[in-house]
Order: sequence, then structure tokens, then C-alpha cells
Amino acid sequence: MGAVTLAVLGVVGLILGWISIEIACKPCLKRGREAIDRNLNPDYDPDDDDTNTINAPLNPNPSYTAVDSDPVSASIAIKAV
Repeated sequence: MGAVTLAVLGVVGLILGWISIEIACKPCLKRGREAIDRNLNPDYDPDDDDTNTINAPLNPNPSYTAVDSDPVSASIAIKAV
């Protein structure tokens, strides 16, 4: 009876551990699974992707507006201490 209980507790522990890893790492696992599915798809052509961001600007929507008459506000200085 003790061996069966120990085996059941071990299986339940493994299942709960697997579920906790799936919940904790969900975004990373989702992207990885999508990449695997895409690479295993024989009809997938990377040249057909519209998300080619090699030539995209690094900051397409800057959050600040510079005033042309004031050269100090036109550039943002970052001071590292």
C-alpha cells in the first residue's frame, strides 16, 4: 500500500510541476512553439513574411516633440551618474 501511495504522489507532483512550468513560461513557450510549427511547415516561405523589419526605423513613433526654435529642447541629453 505504501508503494502505491508513493507512486501516486510522485505522478501528481510531476503533473503539478509541469503545469506550473507551463503557466510561468507561457509567453516564451508560445513563441517557441509557433517557431517550431512554422519551421516544420513545408509550405512556409520566409520571403513571404510582411514583418520584415530590417530596414524599419529604430524609433518609428518618438514620444517627444522638439521645438525648432529652441536647440536645447531639440536634443535630449541623458546624464549617467
